[in-house]
Amino acid sequence: MRVVPHATVAARIAPLVSTLLLALLPLSFATPGRAKAALFGTLFFYGLYLLIANRQARAIYAGARPFTWLCWVIVLYSAANILGHGLRWNEFDLPSHILMFLAIAAVFTQPLRLPWFWRGLSLTAAVLGLVCIYQHYFQGAERASGIDASDWGVIELAMFMLVLSLNGVVQLLRPQVGLPMRLFHALCAALGMFGALLTQSRGPLLACVPAFALVIGFAIYRTRRWREPVIVLVGAVVVAAAAVFLMRGEIVARFDAIGHEVRTYSSTDTQGAVRERLEMWRVARRAFLEHPVTGVGIDQFGTYTQSQVKLGRASDSIAKYEHPHSEYLEAAVAGGIPGLILLLLLFGMPLVFFARRVFDSDDAIATSATVGLLTVMMYALCGLTDNVLYRAMPHSLFFFLTLGMMVQISRLRATSP
Repeated sequence: MRVVPHATVAARIAPLVSTLLLALLPLSFATPGRAKAALFGTLFFYGLYLLIANRQARAIYAGARPFTWLCWVIVLYSAANILGHGLRWNEFDLPSHILMFLAIAAVFTQPLRLPWFWRGLSLTAAVLGLVCIYQHYFQGAERASGIDASDWGVIELAMFMLVLSLNGVVQLLRPQVGLPMRLFHALCAALGMFGALLTQSRGPLLACVPAFALVIGFAIYRTRRWREPVIVLVGAVVVAAAAVFLMRGEIVARFDAIGHEVRTYSSTDTQGAVRERLEMWRVARRAFLEHPVTGVGIDQFGTYTQSQVKLGRASDSIAKYEHPHSEYLEAAVAGGIPGLILLLLLFGMPLVFFARRVFDSDDAIATSATVGLLTVMMYALCGLTDNVLYRAMPHSLFFFLTLGMMVQISRLRATSP
Protein backbone atom coordinates (compact mmCIF):
# COMPACT_ATOMS: atom_id res chain seq x y z
CA MET A 1 0.00 0.00 0.00
CA ARG A 2 1.41 3.36 -1.08
CA VAL A 3 1.79 5.91 1.76
CA VAL A 4 1.26 9.55 0.83
CA PRO A 5 3.81 11.80 2.58
CA HIS A 6 2.33 14.26 5.06
CA ALA A 7 3.91 17.18 3.20
CA THR A 8 2.14 16.15 -0.02
CA VAL A 9 -1.23 15.84 1.74
CA ALA A 10 -0.75 19.26 3.37
CA ALA A 11 0.20 20.79 0.03
CA ARG A 12 -3.06 19.51 -1.44
CA ILE A 13 -5.30 20.50 1.44
CA ALA A 14 -3.83 23.91 2.28
CA PRO A 15 -5.09 25.73 -0.88
CA LEU A 16 -8.64 24.46 -0.38
CA VAL A 17 -8.69 25.33 3.33
CA SER A 18 -7.26 28.81 2.66
CA THR A 19 -9.80 29.37 -0.10
CA LEU A 20 -12.76 28.34 2.02
CA LEU A 21 -11.64 30.53 4.93
CA LEU A 22 -11.23 33.52 2.63
CA ALA A 23 -14.59 32.81 0.98
CA LEU A 24 -16.31 32.83 4.38
CA LEU A 25 -14.91 36.21 5.40
CA PRO A 26 -17.43 38.47 3.59
CA LEU A 27 -20.36 36.73 5.26
CA SER A 28 -18.67 37.16 8.63
CA PHE A 29 -18.43 40.91 7.98
CA ALA A 30 -22.22 41.07 7.85
CA THR A 31 -22.98 38.84 10.83
CA PRO A 32 -22.77 39.46 14.58
CA GLY A 33 -21.10 37.23 17.15
CA ARG A 34 -17.65 36.65 18.55
CA ALA A 35 -17.12 33.26 16.93
CA LYS A 36 -15.93 34.95 13.74
CA ALA A 37 -12.88 36.21 15.65
CA ALA A 38 -11.39 32.73 15.23
CA LEU A 39 -11.73 33.06 11.44
CA PHE A 40 -10.13 36.50 11.44
CA GLY A 41 -7.37 35.36 13.78
CA THR A 42 -6.53 32.26 11.72
CA LEU A 43 -6.16 34.20 8.49
CA PHE A 44 -4.36 37.12 10.18
CA PHE A 45 -1.67 34.96 11.79
CA TYR A 46 -1.30 32.79 8.71
CA GLY A 47 -0.79 35.89 6.57
CA LEU A 48 1.67 37.28 9.11
CA TYR A 49 3.58 33.99 9.07
CA LEU A 50 3.80 34.08 5.28
CA LEU A 51 5.16 37.63 5.28
CA ILE A 52 7.79 36.74 7.87
CA ALA A 53 8.86 33.25 6.83
CA ASN A 54 8.07 32.88 3.11
CA ARG A 55 10.39 34.73 0.74
CA GLN A 56 8.29 33.94 -2.34
CA ALA A 57 5.17 35.25 -0.60
CA ARG A 58 6.95 38.52 0.20
CA ALA A 59 8.06 38.87 -3.42
CA ILE A 60 4.48 38.36 -4.66
CA TYR A 61 3.08 40.69 -1.99
CA ALA A 62 5.46 43.39 -3.22
CA GLY A 63 3.38 43.61 -6.40
CA ALA A 64 0.81 45.57 -4.38
CA ARG A 65 3.46 47.66 -2.62
CA PRO A 66 2.31 51.18 -3.63
CA PHE A 67 -1.18 50.55 -2.29
CA THR A 68 0.01 48.77 0.86
CA TRP A 69 2.25 51.76 1.58
CA LEU A 70 -0.74 54.05 1.13
CA CYS A 71 -2.67 51.94 3.65
CA TRP A 72 0.16 52.37 6.14
CA VAL A 73 0.15 56.13 5.56
CA ILE A 74 -3.60 56.25 6.22
CA VAL A 75 -3.17 54.33 9.47
CA LEU A 76 -0.34 56.61 10.63
CA TYR A 77 -2.21 59.75 9.59
CA SER A 78 -5.27 58.60 11.51
CA ALA A 79 -3.14 58.12 14.62
CA ALA A 80 -1.59 61.58 14.16
CA ASN A 81 -5.05 63.10 13.69
CA ILE A 82 -6.26 61.55 16.94
CA LEU A 83 -3.19 62.74 18.83
CA GLY A 84 -3.31 66.20 17.30
CA HIS A 85 -6.94 66.74 18.24
CA GLY A 86 -6.66 65.08 21.64
CA LEU A 87 -9.31 62.49 20.82
CA ARG A 88 -9.96 59.16 22.46
CA TRP A 89 -8.25 56.11 20.98
CA ASN A 90 -11.54 54.34 20.31
CA GLU A 91 -11.62 56.53 17.17
CA PHE A 92 -8.68 54.42 15.98
CA ASP A 93 -10.83 51.28 15.80
CA LEU A 94 -11.56 51.26 12.06
CA PRO A 95 -8.12 52.52 10.91
CA SER A 96 -6.53 49.74 12.96
CA HIS A 97 -8.61 47.18 11.03
CA ILE A 98 -6.56 48.09 7.95
CA LEU A 99 -3.54 46.47 9.62
CA MET A 100 -5.46 43.22 9.90
CA PHE A 101 -6.33 43.18 6.20
CA LEU A 102 -2.76 44.04 5.23
CA ALA A 103 -1.79 40.73 6.84
CA ILE A 104 -4.80 38.74 5.56
CA ALA A 105 -4.02 39.88 2.01
CA ALA A 106 -0.80 37.85 2.20
CA VAL A 107 -2.90 34.65 2.12
CA PHE A 108 -3.69 35.54 -1.50
CA THR A 109 0.01 34.95 -2.30
CA GLN A 110 -0.70 31.22 -2.01
CA PRO A 111 -2.34 29.00 -4.66
CA LEU A 112 -6.12 29.15 -4.20
CA ARG A 113 -9.10 27.29 -5.62
CA LEU A 114 -10.46 30.42 -7.28
CA PRO A 115 -13.79 28.92 -8.45
CA TRP A 116 -14.63 28.19 -4.81
CA PHE A 117 -13.66 31.69 -3.77
CA TRP A 118 -15.97 33.25 -6.37
CA ARG A 119 -18.76 30.90 -5.31
CA GLY A 120 -18.30 32.00 -1.71
CA LEU A 121 -18.77 35.66 -2.66
CA SER A 122 -21.88 34.87 -4.69
CA LEU A 123 -23.32 32.68 -1.94
CA THR A 124 -22.88 35.50 0.58
CA ALA A 125 -24.92 37.79 -1.69
CA ALA A 126 -27.64 35.13 -1.91
CA VAL A 127 -27.77 34.55 1.87
CA LEU A 128 -28.07 38.26 2.61
CA GLY A 129 -30.66 38.63 -0.15
CA LEU A 130 -32.77 35.85 1.35
CA VAL A 131 -32.52 37.48 4.78
CA CYS A 132 -33.79 40.76 3.30
CA ILE A 133 -36.66 38.96 1.54
CA TYR A 134 -37.65 37.31 4.82
CA GLN A 135 -37.47 40.60 6.73
CA HIS A 136 -39.59 42.48 4.21
CA TYR A 137 -42.24 39.92 3.29
CA PHE A 138 -42.49 37.83 6.47
CA GLN A 139 -41.52 40.25 9.25
CA GLY A 140 -43.12 43.28 7.63
CA ALA A 141 -40.03 45.48 7.69
CA GLU A 142 -40.48 48.49 5.43
CA ARG A 143 -36.76 48.52 4.64
CA ALA A 144 -34.79 45.29 4.96
CA SER A 145 -31.75 45.69 7.21
CA GLY A 146 -29.84 42.39 6.96
CA ILE A 147 -28.38 40.18 9.68
CA ASP A 148 -26.20 42.72 11.47
CA ALA A 149 -27.61 46.06 10.44
CA SER A 150 -30.16 48.64 11.54
CA ASP A 151 -32.01 51.54 9.97
CA TRP A 152 -28.71 53.44 10.02
CA GLY A 153 -26.92 50.66 8.12
CA VAL A 154 -29.27 49.81 5.25
CA ILE A 155 -27.37 51.97 2.77
CA GLU A 156 -24.09 50.20 3.47
CA LEU A 157 -25.87 46.83 3.41
CA ALA A 158 -27.27 47.56 -0.06
CA MET A 159 -23.84 48.53 -1.36
CA PHE A 160 -22.30 45.45 0.28
CA MET A 161 -24.80 43.12 -1.42
CA LEU A 162 -24.52 44.85 -4.79
CA VAL A 163 -20.72 44.54 -4.81
CA LEU A 164 -21.01 40.79 -4.17
CA SER A 165 -23.86 40.44 -6.68
CA LEU A 166 -21.81 42.14 -9.36
CA ASN A 167 -19.13 39.52 -8.76
CA GLY A 168 -21.79 36.90 -9.54
CA VAL A 169 -22.63 38.68 -12.78
CA VAL A 170 -18.94 38.73 -13.74
CA GLN A 171 -18.68 34.97 -13.14
CA LEU A 172 -21.80 34.00 -15.09
CA LEU A 173 -20.56 35.94 -18.12
CA ARG A 174 -17.26 34.04 -18.26
CA PRO A 175 -17.25 31.51 -21.14
CA GLN A 176 -14.94 29.22 -19.12
CA VAL A 177 -17.61 28.67 -16.46
CA GLY A 178 -19.88 25.68 -17.00
CA LEU A 179 -23.66 25.99 -17.28
CA PRO A 180 -24.49 24.67 -13.77
CA MET A 181 -22.16 27.18 -12.15
CA ARG A 182 -23.45 29.97 -14.38
CA LEU A 183 -26.96 29.23 -13.17
CA PHE A 184 -25.68 29.20 -9.58
CA HIS A 185 -24.03 32.62 -9.95
CA ALA A 186 -27.09 33.98 -11.78
CA LEU A 187 -29.43 32.89 -8.97
CA CYS A 188 -27.14 34.29 -6.29
CA ALA A 189 -26.76 37.60 -8.12
CA ALA A 190 -30.54 37.87 -8.61
CA LEU A 191 -31.21 37.21 -4.91
CA GLY A 192 -28.54 39.68 -3.84
CA MET A 193 -29.82 42.42 -6.12
CA PHE A 194 -33.42 41.81 -5.15
CA GLY A 195 -32.43 42.03 -1.49
CA ALA A 196 -30.58 45.27 -2.16
CA LEU A 197 -33.71 46.69 -3.78
CA LEU A 198 -35.68 45.81 -0.65
CA THR A 199 -33.45 48.12 1.39
CA GLN A 200 -34.78 51.00 -0.76
CA SER A 201 -31.36 52.65 -0.62
CA ARG A 202 -31.19 55.05 -3.53
CA GLY A 203 -27.47 55.83 -3.61
CA PRO A 204 -26.16 52.26 -4.02
CA LEU A 205 -28.89 51.41 -6.54
CA LEU A 206 -27.96 54.41 -8.67
CA ALA A 207 -24.25 53.61 -8.38
CA CYS A 208 -24.92 50.04 -9.49
CA VAL A 209 -26.30 51.16 -12.86
CA PRO A 210 -22.97 52.33 -14.40
CA ALA A 211 -21.11 49.49 -12.66
CA PHE A 212 -23.50 46.91 -14.12
CA ALA A 213 -23.25 48.54 -17.55
CA LEU A 214 -19.47 48.28 -17.27
CA VAL A 215 -19.69 44.54 -16.58
CA ILE A 216 -21.87 44.06 -19.66
CA GLY A 217 -19.54 46.19 -21.78
CA PHE A 218 -16.43 44.32 -20.61
CA ALA A 219 -18.06 40.96 -21.36
CA ILE A 220 -19.01 42.01 -24.89
CA TYR A 221 -15.57 43.45 -25.60
CA ARG A 222 -13.65 40.46 -24.23
CA THR A 223 -15.77 37.65 -25.71
CA ARG A 224 -17.02 39.42 -28.86
CA ARG A 225 -20.41 37.84 -28.09
CA TRP A 226 -23.65 39.74 -27.55
CA ARG A 227 -26.25 37.12 -26.69
CA GLU A 228 -25.25 36.19 -23.12
CA PRO A 229 -24.62 39.79 -21.95
CA VAL A 230 -27.95 40.93 -23.40
CA ILE A 231 -29.77 38.05 -21.70
CA VAL A 232 -28.15 39.02 -18.38
CA LEU A 233 -29.13 42.65 -18.92
CA VAL A 234 -32.74 41.67 -19.61
CA GLY A 235 -32.69 39.45 -16.52
CA ALA A 236 -31.51 42.36 -14.37
CA VAL A 237 -34.30 44.55 -15.72
CA VAL A 238 -36.83 41.81 -14.91
CA VAL A 239 -35.51 41.52 -11.32
CA ALA A 240 -35.73 45.29 -10.86
CA ALA A 241 -39.22 45.45 -12.37
CA ALA A 242 -40.40 42.58 -10.16
CA ALA A 243 -39.09 44.35 -7.07
CA VAL A 244 -40.85 47.58 -8.02
CA PHE A 245 -44.11 45.73 -8.68
CA LEU A 246 -43.98 43.65 -5.50
CA MET A 247 -43.20 46.70 -3.39
CA ARG A 248 -46.23 48.57 -4.76
CA GLY A 249 -44.20 51.47 -6.10
CA GLU A 250 -42.42 52.30 -2.82
CA ILE A 251 -39.01 52.42 -4.54
CA VAL A 252 -40.33 54.66 -7.32
CA ALA A 253 -41.85 57.00 -4.75
CA ARG A 254 -38.49 57.32 -2.97
CA PHE A 255 -36.76 58.21 -6.23
CA ASP A 256 -39.49 60.68 -7.18
CA ALA A 257 -38.99 62.44 -3.86
CA ILE A 258 -35.38 63.37 -4.73
CA GLY A 259 -36.23 66.13 -7.21
CA HIS A 260 -38.96 67.61 -5.04
CA GLU A 261 -36.76 67.78 -1.93
CA VAL A 262 -33.86 69.33 -3.84
CA ARG A 263 -36.12 72.04 -5.31
CA THR A 264 -37.79 72.88 -2.00
CA TYR A 265 -34.71 72.78 0.25
CA SER A 266 -34.01 75.95 2.22
CA SER A 267 -32.55 76.91 5.59
CA THR A 268 -36.10 76.85 6.99
CA ASP A 269 -37.16 73.59 5.32
CA THR A 270 -34.65 70.82 6.03
CA GLN A 271 -36.95 67.88 6.79
CA GLY A 272 -36.59 64.76 4.67
CA ALA A 273 -33.65 62.52 3.76
CA VAL A 274 -32.49 64.59 0.78
CA ARG A 275 -32.97 67.99 2.44
CA GLU A 276 -31.10 66.77 5.51
CA ARG A 277 -28.23 65.68 3.30
CA LEU A 278 -28.10 69.10 1.64
CA GLU A 279 -28.05 70.75 5.06
CA MET A 280 -25.30 68.42 6.28
CA TRP A 281 -23.23 69.12 3.18
CA ARG A 282 -23.60 72.86 3.74
CA VAL A 283 -22.37 72.49 7.32
CA ALA A 284 -19.57 70.14 6.24
CA ARG A 285 -18.31 72.64 3.66
CA ARG A 286 -18.23 75.30 6.37
CA ALA A 287 -16.28 72.99 8.69
CA PHE A 288 -13.76 72.30 5.94
CA LEU A 289 -13.31 75.98 5.12
CA GLU A 290 -12.78 76.78 8.80
CA HIS A 291 -10.28 73.93 9.28
CA PRO A 292 -8.73 73.28 5.83
CA VAL A 293 -5.39 71.89 7.02
CA THR A 294 -6.07 69.71 10.05
CA GLY A 295 -9.84 69.23 9.92
CA VAL A 296 -11.95 68.91 13.05
CA GLY A 297 -10.80 65.37 13.85
CA ILE A 298 -11.87 61.82 13.07
CA ASP A 299 -15.58 61.18 13.76
CA GLN A 300 -16.08 64.73 15.06
CA PHE A 301 -18.58 65.97 12.48
CA GLY A 302 -21.46 65.25 14.87
CA THR A 303 -19.84 67.30 17.62
CA TYR A 304 -19.19 70.16 15.21
CA THR A 305 -22.76 70.03 13.90
CA GLN A 306 -24.24 70.19 17.39
CA SER A 307 -22.14 73.26 18.14
CA GLN A 308 -23.45 74.90 14.97
CA VAL A 309 -27.04 74.05 15.93
CA LYS A 310 -26.56 75.73 19.31
CA LEU A 311 -25.23 78.83 17.55
CA GLY A 312 -28.22 78.87 15.21
CA ARG A 313 -26.02 78.24 12.15
CA ALA A 314 -27.48 74.82 11.34
CA SER A 315 -30.89 73.19 11.48
CA ASP A 316 -31.64 71.01 14.48
CA SER A 317 -32.94 68.37 12.04
CA ILE A 318 -29.33 67.23 11.46
CA ALA A 319 -28.18 67.34 15.10
CA LYS A 320 -28.68 63.56 15.34
CA TYR A 321 -26.18 62.76 12.59
CA GLU A 322 -22.56 61.82 13.31
CA HIS A 323 -21.42 61.80 9.68
CA PRO A 324 -22.18 64.10 6.71
CA HIS A 325 -23.46 61.36 4.33
CA SER A 326 -20.60 61.90 1.90
CA GLU A 327 -17.31 60.04 2.21
CA TYR A 328 -15.47 62.87 0.47
CA LEU A 329 -16.84 65.55 2.77
CA GLU A 330 -16.19 63.24 5.74
CA ALA A 331 -12.52 63.02 4.77
CA ALA A 332 -12.27 66.77 4.22
CA VAL A 333 -14.00 67.59 7.51
CA ALA A 334 -12.08 65.04 9.57
CA GLY A 335 -8.62 65.56 8.09
CA GLY A 336 -8.67 68.69 5.98
CA ILE A 337 -6.88 68.74 2.63
CA PRO A 338 -4.48 65.89 3.59
CA GLY A 339 -7.41 63.68 4.59
CA LEU A 340 -9.22 64.37 1.30
CA ILE A 341 -6.07 63.66 -0.73
CA LEU A 342 -5.61 60.33 1.05
CA LEU A 343 -9.20 59.32 0.27
CA LEU A 344 -8.81 60.25 -3.39
CA LEU A 345 -5.65 58.14 -3.54
CA LEU A 346 -7.43 55.30 -1.72
CA PHE A 347 -9.95 55.15 -4.57
CA GLY A 348 -7.75 56.39 -7.42
CA MET A 349 -4.73 54.10 -7.07
CA PRO A 350 -6.64 50.80 -7.21
CA LEU A 351 -8.92 52.11 -9.96
CA VAL A 352 -5.87 52.69 -12.17
CA PHE A 353 -4.26 49.40 -11.11
CA PHE A 354 -7.33 47.32 -11.94
CA ALA A 355 -8.34 49.26 -15.07
CA ARG A 356 -4.97 48.46 -16.65
CA ARG A 357 -5.59 44.73 -16.23
CA VAL A 358 -9.28 44.12 -16.98
CA PHE A 359 -8.46 43.06 -20.55
CA ASP A 360 -5.48 40.87 -19.70
CA SER A 361 -5.14 37.78 -21.87
CA ASP A 362 -5.14 35.62 -18.73
CA ASP A 363 -8.79 35.16 -17.78
CA ALA A 364 -8.02 34.73 -14.06
CA ILE A 365 -6.16 38.04 -13.99
CA ALA A 366 -8.85 39.83 -15.99
CA THR A 367 -11.59 38.45 -13.72
CA SER A 368 -9.76 39.47 -10.53
CA ALA A 369 -9.13 42.94 -11.97
CA THR A 370 -12.79 43.31 -12.96
CA VAL A 371 -14.01 42.36 -9.49
CA GLY A 372 -11.52 44.77 -7.93
CA LEU A 373 -12.47 47.58 -10.30
CA LEU A 374 -16.19 47.15 -9.66
CA THR A 375 -15.60 47.12 -5.90
CA VAL A 376 -13.70 50.40 -5.91
CA MET A 377 -16.09 51.94 -8.43
CA MET A 378 -19.11 51.14 -6.28
CA TYR A 379 -17.49 52.62 -3.19
CA ALA A 380 -16.27 55.72 -5.02
CA LEU A 381 -19.73 56.41 -6.50
CA CYS A 382 -21.69 55.60 -3.35
CA GLY A 383 -19.29 57.80 -1.42
CA LEU A 384 -20.62 60.85 -3.23
CA THR A 385 -23.90 60.77 -1.30
CA ASP A 386 -23.22 58.42 1.62
CA ASN A 387 -20.55 57.43 4.10
CA VAL A 388 -19.22 54.07 2.96
CA LEU A 389 -16.24 53.47 5.25
CA TYR A 390 -17.51 54.43 8.68
CA ARG A 391 -18.89 51.02 9.68
CA ALA A 392 -16.92 47.81 10.05
CA MET A 393 -19.00 45.84 7.51
CA PRO A 394 -18.37 47.92 4.35
CA HIS A 395 -14.94 49.05 5.57
CA SER A 396 -13.82 45.42 5.87
CA LEU A 397 -15.17 44.38 2.47
CA PHE A 398 -13.38 47.25 0.72
CA PHE A 399 -9.92 46.50 2.10
CA PHE A 400 -10.40 42.74 1.89
CA LEU A 401 -11.31 42.74 -1.82
CA THR A 402 -9.08 45.60 -2.91
CA LEU A 403 -5.91 44.34 -1.21
CA GLY A 404 -6.82 40.72 -1.94
CA MET A 405 -7.39 41.22 -5.66
CA MET A 406 -4.17 43.22 -6.01
CA VAL A 407 -2.08 40.52 -4.33
CA GLN A 408 -3.93 37.79 -6.23
CA ILE A 409 -3.14 39.46 -9.54
CA SER A 410 0.49 39.75 -8.50
CA ARG A 411 0.55 36.00 -7.74
CA LEU A 412 -1.15 35.07 -11.02
CA ARG A 413 1.32 37.17 -13.00
CA ALA A 414 4.30 35.72 -11.10
CA THR A 415 3.17 32.11 -11.65
CA SER A 416 1.85 32.39 -15.22
CA PRO A 417 3.83 30.40 -17.81
